[in-house]
Amino acid sequence: MKEVLIFAGTTEGRELSECLSEARIPHTVCVATPYGEEIMRESVLAEGERPCTDVHCGRMDRSGIRAWLKERRFAAVVDATHPYAAVVTENIRAAMEGLDLPYLRLKRDTKEPEAEGNIRFFESHSACAARLAQTEGNILLTTGSKELAPYCVSERLKERLYVRVLPARESLELCAAQKIAGRQILALQGPFSRELNEAILRQYQIRWLVTKQSGRAGGYPEKLEAAQNAGVSVCVIGRPDSDTGESFEEVCRRLETLYNRTIDCRESWEITLAGIGMGGVDCMTQAVRNRIGEADILLGAERMISPYTPRLEKKPFYRPDQIIPYLEGLGRDSRGRRRRRAVVLFSGDSGFYSGCNALHRALQEEIGAGRLKASLEILPGISSVSFLAAALGESYEDAALYSIHGKTVKNLAEKIRREKKTFLLLSGAADLRRLGELLLEAGLGSCTVSVGSELSYPEQRVFSLTPGECAGWEKEGLYTCCVKNPLAQTGRLTPGWRDTDFVRDKVPMTKEEVREVSICKLRLHCGAVVWDIGSGTGSVAAEIGALSDETEVFAIERKPEAVALIRQNLKKFGRTNVRVVEAFAPEGLEGLPAPTHVFVGGSGGRLREILDACYRANAKARIVINAVSLETICGLREILESYPVEEEEIVQLQVSRTRKAGAYHLMQAENPVWICSFSFRETE
Repeated sequence: MKEVLIFAGTTEGRELSECLSEARIPHTVCVATPYGEEIMRESVLAEGERPCTDVHCGRMDRSGIRAWLKERRFAAVVDATHPYAAVVTENIRAAMEGLDLPYLRLKRDTKEPEAEGNIRFFESHSACAARLAQTEGNILLTTGSKELAPYCVSERLKERLYVRVLPARESLELCAAQKIAGRQILALQGPFSRELNEAILRQYQIRWLVTKQSGRAGGYPEKLEAAQNAGVSVCVIGRPDSDTGESFEEVCRRLETLYNRTIDCRESWEITLAGIGMGGVDCMTQAVRNRIGEADILLGAERMISPYTPRLEKKPFYRPDQIIPYLEGLGRDSRGRRRRRAVVLFSGDSGFYSGCNALHRALQEEIGAGRLKASLEILPGISSVSFLAAALGESYEDAALYSIHGKTVKNLAEKIRREKKTFLLLSGAADLRRLGELLLEAGLGSCTVSVGSELSYPEQRVFSLTPGECAGWEKEGLYTCCVKNPLAQTGRLTPGWRDTDFVRDKVPMTKEEVREVSICKLRLHCGAVVWDIGSGTGSVAAEIGALSDETEVFAIERKPEAVALIRQNLKKFGRTNVRVVEAFAPEGLEGLPAPTHVFVGGSGGRLREILDACYRANAKARIVINAVSLETICGLREILESYPVEEEEIVQLQVSRTRKAGAYHLMQAENPVWICSFSFRETE
């Protein structure tokens, strides 16, 4: 297959090479300088992934170009040189005269912002230099090293120059030839953001900025905006009117016809999901600063994006359902550049209670399905937890970390009870009040709460409160806190609460030893969903809920007095992962999440109907039944034969306790209990 020859001197030339490589169309990219070769090779992916690309370095006159074209027999020539490189374009066209070879001129996007402020236009560098010689103040040249001569004819004018050139040997040699002092040379590789341009203008006290009208790809809008903000006058060297040709998409369509192969010239996105820290600019990482400076599109909450000006536009979008349609819409309606950079900003750290994770998953799905052409990266930020820990002189490697910012944490009081240090992200004053009330209700009044307010901002405060002071807090703010518990209790690894620990009254309760054996027979796992049917005092539900905060328990009870006791016990033990359902079973089971495990402590004579409902909800559920009455025990065997079950086991448990009678200890027997355990077996 014959190759395409691309004479590259612009961003569009590199991007065309990328599109051709993806389409597996062989091509050679011709660049004039070693620096151009270096930039081009950097854009080539790892070896083996872009086998269709070759890079040729070296300047050629028209005879050299013609000889090369005849020798290599290319399929087409694409002229993607810079609009100002008129001599190169003329040589390419002249060299192709008489050759039966398609010539495609890839023109740069010409959409420019309207000229504003103190902007002057000049037809040539000589005319611009002559006008600058009549002014005062430092001059920043951003037109490249090849255009230095007109500005160096006068020593007085040359002394005022600062020249921004590519960090290439050829550029530096041209500066040396014009005797430009080292302090006047800014050897930098773009792209340059508005912020960087503005910083350079202010650092070197620039009064005059000289630029070409080089389009968005050449960073022209960023220069104009920076100059306007810094109060700098702009001298624009007018763009040649002769730069005609075809758009990027038109060139791709021509090559598609030539090769009978589809070229995906959709806009390609480099998407960065970036954590900006607490909000103060000084605490943002340099990597995130750089990405914001390079951004074509900036997305995020309004307060995060308001200080910055991207190349194209910014939108207050941060949810997947906002961002994905927006990017896909821009890709369908793209013009000019094929590759753009989008940066989405998130507060805090991207990996710590951030919306970044959900957006990353959604973007990966779109990319995998081919609906979005993009690469993804995530950059972390400094979280308010690490910032507050540093301010307090505390480590957080031995602390629990949670967020109640717009969410509820299961059994938070019990989590704090077990930890010496707990860091929390809060939404505002309401969360601080809620935390104080929670600590007081759980008997954790001895805790101290260190609060960080407006962290990283000039108004930053770090102060200490008691739970009572938290409960009465009114001042709004952005809060993060560290709760220290001097009486932290070690969490238990097994069930084993005493019967006397529960509020009981006259409601029947599964006794301690029976309760523990029954829970063990359930064979619970992390994330279990448990139905406790006939919950009584809620002792089984509370113990199961205490084993893991990730377990979800439903205590189903029909008697109002028992429901009241369950609520008291759950409040006493801080169980927020247990939900009380006041209803008859099985009717009250409708609409509940399907159970992985079921404990039946009381059936009210409706055991078969209850098991029917459990089997319909999950034909693989694990079941444990406690039977005390002879009627239940006798009917249990017959009922079980109605279902496909496995791992069936029936244990009769007789517990005797000592009671003191004078100087003696006598054994007093409790009622025997039958514990029946099995798993439903799913059938076809």
